[in-house]
Amino acid sequence: MLDLAIIGGGPAGVAAGVYAARKKIKTALITDAFGGQSVVSDEIQNFVGLKSVSGLALAQMMEWHLRAQEGIEIVFPDRAAKIEKTAAGFSVATESGKKIETLAVLWTAGSRRRELGGPGEAEFEGRGVAYCSTCDAPVFKGKAVAVVGGGNSGLEAAVDLFPYASRVYLVIRGEDPRGDPLTLEKIKANPNAEIIASAEILSISGDNFVSGLRYRDKKIGEEKELPVGGVFVEIGSVPNVNPVKELVEINAAGEIAVDHRTQKTSLEGIWAAGDATDVLYKQNNISMGDAVKAVLNVYDWLKRRQKS
Repeated sequence: MLDLAIIGGGPAGVAAGVYAARKKIKTALITDAFGGQSVVSDEIQNFVGLKSVSGLALAQMMEWHLRAQEGIEIVFPDRAAKIEKTAAGFSVATESGKKIETLAVLWTAGSRRRELGGPGEAEFEGRGVAYCSTCDAPVFKGKAVAVVGGGNSGLEAAVDLFPYASRVYLVIRGEDPRGDPLTLEKIKANPNAEIIASAEILSISGDNFVSGLRYRDKKIGEEKELPVGGVFVEIGSVPNVNPVKELVEINAAGEIAVDHRTQKTSLEGIWAAGDATDVLYKQNNISMGDAVKAVLNVYDWLKRRQKS
C-alpha cells in the first residue's frame, strides 16, 4: 500500500513527485511522457529562473530532477486507465495491466489539444492540418497558412510560422484576439500577417493536401473561402479527466473542481493540480505551485491519519 499515486508527468506531476520524495511520502508517479504540452514549444521565456528554454529541454530537466529523487517509484511509460475507491483507499489500474494500491491520489494529467470537429479536419490531419507549429512549421515553407484560434496558443503559432509561411492568417471567432498583447503586437507588425475576425469555421478542403479553409463572416453572414496550404488548429485544450470523472466533481467545462487553498477535490483522498483543474490560469509555473501545495496538504493529511 502506497501513500500517494501521482498521475501525470507534466510540470505539476514532476513538481509533486519531487516534493513527495523530499517529504518521504511513499509514492508512485505514473506517466507516458514528461513535460506536458509545453514539450513542443520551441522557446519558453516565462519559466521562472530560466531566461529562455525549449520545451524539450525543459522536459528533460524535469525528468532528470525527478529521477534524481530517492524513494519514488516511476511507472513509465504507462497511463492510469481506471481508478476505484476501495475500503483502504484507492486502486489504480494502468493500461499496461499494473495495479497500484494507494491511500491518496494526486491527479496531474493535464489536458490535450481541442479539435475543430468539422468536415475535412480528420481527413487532412497530417496532410495540411496540424496542431503543433513548432513541430510542423518547416513543412509549410513558402505556403499561405491559417491559424485558427485567438488565444495564446494561436498567437504563438502564428509567430512560429513567420519564418516559413509566405502569409499567415490568424482566424478567430471573436472580434479581437484574447492572447498576450506583446505577441499580438508582433503579429500586427508583420506585413505578411492578417487577422480575420468574427469567423465561423465551416470546413477544410483540398485534394491530396489542404488547399482551402471555408468560413462564414459572422458580421455579414457571407461564406468565404481562404486559399491556404495549411491549417493549424490552436483552439485550446480538453482536460484529461476520464479515469476520475465518476469519482470527483467536474464543472461545466469538464475540469476537476478543487479547493484552491489545498487542491482537494470533492472526494476525500483525491487531490488535483494543473490544467485538468478549474484553475483560472493554465500556466506551467502555476501548475507546479499548485502541485506543491497539494503534496504539502497530502503530507499533513497522512500525518493526521497516523495519529488517529
